Amino acid sequence: MSKIAIITDSASDVSPADEKEYGIFMMPFTAVLDDKEYVSRIDVDNDTFYKLMDASASLPTHSQLTAYDFIQMYKRLFADGYTDAIAVLINAEGSSTFENACMAYDLFLEEVPQAKDVFHVHPFDSESYSGSYGYAVVEAAKMVRQEKPLEEILAFIRDWLDHVAIYFGIYTLKYAKKSGRIPSAAAFVGEALGLKPILYIDDHKIVTADKVRGDKRVIPTIIDYVRKHMEPGSPYCLNYGSDRALLDEMRAAAEKAIGYPASYEFQVGAVIAANAGHRLIAITFRQKEQ
Repeated sequence: MSKIAIITDSASDVSPADEKEYGIFMMPFTAVLDDKEYVSRIDVDNDTFYKLMDASASLPTHSQLTAYDFIQMYKRLFADGYTDAIAVLINAEGSSTFENACMAYDLFLEEVPQAKDVFHVHPFDSESYSGSYGYAVVEAAKMVRQEKPLEEILAFIRDWLDHVAIYFGIYTLKYAKKSGRIPSAAAFVGEALGLKPILYIDDHKIVTADKVRGDKRVIPTIIDYVRKHMEPGSPYCLNYGSDRALLDEMRAAAEKAIGYPASYEFQVGAVIAANAGHRLIAITFRQKEQ
């Protein structure tokens, strides 16, 4: 009989409550700010990290998860009798974490040859960030609890990742300039003119969908894209940072436009905040078939 583990990294922004409730194996990234390391979700919670960012003159960075980290996880799961580990991980173009997870399995089998044909790893490159794969993680963990077959769970994850879209607005370009998500010159002009970018992810890359003048146009413009691209009746999720007023506004706008509430609300952690800032808003949904 299969015993299945669901693994993810902290950039999925799965809530600590869901992590605990559904037995998700969370691998946290380490963020660095003012030359001090913080293991996300362990040393600091999200709101504390936001405050540290605001108080610092420097910009945060973060590490990747190493092959060693994954080898230790695989050893733990094998020792606990798991037969399969499904790892849904951060965009492979933005981090070497996925590549390291794959490499680690081969190294693990060299160290623990008795695990061959007994313990299997199923890695997924989410090609995205935050709740766009956090949703798949939580739903897959629920399926494990329901004792769904392995192949059904894998097919669900692949289908979601193949169809998911995320549109988001960031309210300061300070962090995006540093991370290279928006060219520095464009970011400078945007700040000078009061323009806010509406972004989405396509083929691993963050792409500018639109630019709006002023904060008040961000959420209505995102909703316009949702109306155009979302598969009717499908689930969606909200992503937010430090500004709960933006979350309230997006929640109300989404429910009015879509007709039902979000499945989950994901608060962005240290990895996303380090690259986009902590004042942002996003919506994740299933796209219509092209």
